[in-house]
Amino acid sequence: MVQVLWTSLVLLITFRESVSQEVKCYSRFDNGECGDLLGEVTIEDCCLNPHYGYIGADGKCKFCGPASWSEWTTWGRCSVPCKEGVSQRRRECQGQGKCTPKSSLQELQKLTLETKVCIEPDCCPEHGQWSKWGEWQPCSATCEKGMRKRVRTCTEPPPRCGSSCEGPSEEEEHCVVDRVCPTHGGWSNWETWQPCSGTCAREDLPRPTQRRCRSCSNPPPSSEPPGDECPGLGSETRICDELPSCAVNGNWGPWAPPSSCSVTCGVGVKEMLRQCDNPAPKHGGLPCSGSNKDTQICNSKNHCPVDGQWSQWGTWEECKSNRGKINCRKIGGQQRRQRWCEHTGFGGLTCEGKITDYRPCFDIKYCYFDGKWSEWSEWSHCEPPCGEGAKRTRERKCIPNLSEYPEAIGYPIKAKAYFEGTPDANCTLLKDTQETRACIKVPLCDT
Repeated sequence: MVQVLWTSLVLLITFRESVSQEVKCYSRFDNGECGDLLGEVTIEDCCLNPHYGYIGADGKCKFCGPASWSEWTTWGRCSVPCKEGVSQRRRECQGQGKCTPKSSLQELQKLTLETKVCIEPDCCPEHGQWSKWGEWQPCSATCEKGMRKRVRTCTEPPPRCGSSCEGPSEEEEHCVVDRVCPTHGGWSNWETWQPCSGTCAREDLPRPTQRRCRSCSNPPPSSEPPGDECPGLGSETRICDELPSCAVNGNWGPWAPPSSCSVTCGVGVKEMLRQCDNPAPKHGGLPCSGSNKDTQICNSKNHCPVDGQWSQWGTWEECKSNRGKINCRKIGGQQRRQRWCEHTGFGGLTCEGKITDYRPCFDIKYCYFDGKWSEWSEWSHCEPPCGEGAKRTRERKCIPNLSEYPEAIGYPIKAKAYFEGTPDANCTLLKDTQETRACIKVPLCDT
């Protein structure tokens, strides 16, 4: 039955994007990212394995498994650089189906977006102002043209809280010295090496040579005032030591038969190999171009096992005892809650752990107790988490005095006892038991 339901879910989701539509199928899905491309197949064939992912028509990586919430992102930067603002974090629903069916836009925003107040240091950055420019420094050259500079400081007033002054702290300009500089000779770049006198090295003849030249023209030396000639020689010759024997380029041999499919369920690949031996490259010949390996996508047509996932625990049932009525009495009872192993199919593993959970309890529903007021609670998250009108609240509660009840009960092993039901606690009257404040600078909601 579970196998039929899972297959129907995959068929329903993939039908919306056209069952015959081919997509890029990946063997690894990790928090919204696809990895290890297998090839192009239909969505239905790709999702035979619930651990795979594929790139949909919208260009996003989608998960083949059942729908579940991603991890929350880290809290974002505060919306202001100083004083009070807000910070947000998000999560998204990944997989086939919906994480929370029939949710309104407002409910969906609460499930995918959280906003909290953040308070940055009260010191806000302020720009400083520059001092007046200092005197020009001496010219960098002793003849003809050079450069000189002057500086100023960011001190009138200095910046605050990590800010700075706008603009440069140094300024440069050209300067001229009334004296002609001599021009010393400089070599031009070497010309490229001329071709060797032979294309192959022969043992019965001297090795070929090659030559290259340069000229003293970059720049030529001046005559008045006289400049220095270029040092060194204007040409050089070298032996062509690395000439190869006549080259033989490599060529590929035939492809070997393909290997068996890499998987026994879902979509995998077959691998084919070939050798660069028809002929092999010799004496510096070019190797074979391309790869010695090729892959083909293969489809086992077998659905991969779908391991079970626990549902959320149900609510705790009524606190009961086989010794009769225990309401408002210091007689311990027991509560039970249950969960279910869902989605198991195609020989997948069932869930590990127990279906039913028990805990000791006392029934204090509608029982009268003296009480005292709690301290103020932490401020809640901003509601709604985006847009105008976001508020946060905190409250004080009337806590009943349950000190006469034992903290642990049970035989032969005692365990912590829980209290079931809402008692009637009597506290002195307070003017305010709840406070509400507006959240400041909350970003607009996504459209």
